Amino acid sequence: MMQIEVRLLRDSDIPAALRLKELAQWNQTENDWLRLLHLEPSGCFCATIDGDVVATTTTTTYGHELAWIGMVLVDPGRRQLGIATKLMHVAIDYLSRAGVTTIKLDATLAGRSLYENLGFKKESLIERWEGIAGTGAVACSPLDTAARREALVLDRRAFGAERSKLIEMLIEDSYVAPLVATKADGRLTGYALARQGTAAVYVGPLLATGTDAATTLLEGLLSQMSGQRVYIDMNTDFEGGRKILTERGLVKQRDLIRMSYGKESKAGSSPSIFAIAGPEIG
Repeated sequence: MMQIEVRLLRDSDIPAALRLKELAQWNQTENDWLRLLHLEPSGCFCATIDGDVVATTTTTTYGHELAWIGMVLVDPGRRQLGIATKLMHVAIDYLSRAGVTTIKLDATLAGRSLYENLGFKKESLIERWEGIAGTGAVACSPLDTAARREALVLDRRAFGAERSKLIEMLIEDSYVAPLVATKADGRLTGYALARQGTAAVYVGPLLATGTDAATTLLEGLLSQMSGQRVYIDMNTDFEGGRKILTERGLVKQRDLIRMSYGKESKAGSSPSIFAIAGPEIG
């Protein structure tokens, strides 16, 4: 009789996790998996059959007010066995025991019904856009030590939860020079990062107080990777976001549904977030 076992995901499981990711044609790299394990070593799980990893899920906590569930992957040959539901119950139980009041995730259309059956409710829409980075003038500044502190403050205010550890890691892992936008008086109006993916460079997070700052930051990033394929997961609550992307030759690829479980919270959702940090981390 087939026995499904659930255990913690370990560094040594990353090759198996990458195999599942490739089967799903997702964009995450080995470094993305390592970051998730480093951020939440007790909250990343896998399901095994006869010792083989056949499914994964990860959690990332941002204090007690918010956590994210991501990387819900199941081997196509092992679907319809209730494995994803089993892993989700384990993840939700872990976060509940940790005292987290609100859990969010960004669902694919295929996964939406799974999460609805578990009690998740639709909150908003994220759109995946893709294209080839063009050239342009860089009218923003590099993210130096002083600007980094301001960017973390801006992020905490916009995101609504403490995720400075994640942002610090993404800054260090940024594929191109991290950028900030400022007003004439030097006040920070946004920041932007990008990281390498297996299919495309992933642009995000990108936070901005308005369309001018978002445009400046996006052009600054794209100019550093001219000719390369990019993905951007745009928050549709950001006013004018589609126009900014369309004018730069990007096209919409698919929808992601942001969903929430537990206490109603605006954390993780803000009109100042132009591009999210990633579907697996919010």
